[in-house]
Amino acid sequence: MGMAQTLTKERVFAGLRERLGGKDTWLGYLVSCPYCASHYFAFVLVPLTGTYAIDVTVGGWVGAVLRWFLSSLLITVIAAFFRVVFWFVDETQGLVRRRQRTEEEEIATRRLMRKKVEQTLPPQERTEPAEPAH
Repeated sequence: MGMAQTLTKERVFAGLRERLGGKDTWLGYLVSCPYCASHYFAFVLVPLTGTYAIDVTVGGWVGAVLRWFLSSLLITVIAAFFRVVFWFVDETQGLVRRRQRTEEEEIATRRLMRKKVEQTLPPQERTEPAEPAH
């Protein structure tokens, strides 16, 4: 999941994605879609790491290919599940950051409004605002 995300979304591979045509070409789409790229990573990494999560009863080369293929698909589905979970975490963090930024902007706007009002008042009517109680 992490490798697929890095390949398809991070700046470090932006040049490669652009050179391959982005999502407009077949090859570019293969390196621009996190779900697609996770399959390719799984197809390579399952035999390299020996992470065969599924055993099949069929023997011979057919059984070996089925074991590799089905294990790769299972790893990809698990990665997709984690990707969705992490998306919700990122989205939640983004909402918190946007809310904080909105509150900071509101405070800055209130300060500007207060300064404008104070500038329109005669000097004898200007007072320092009271500090809010904590």
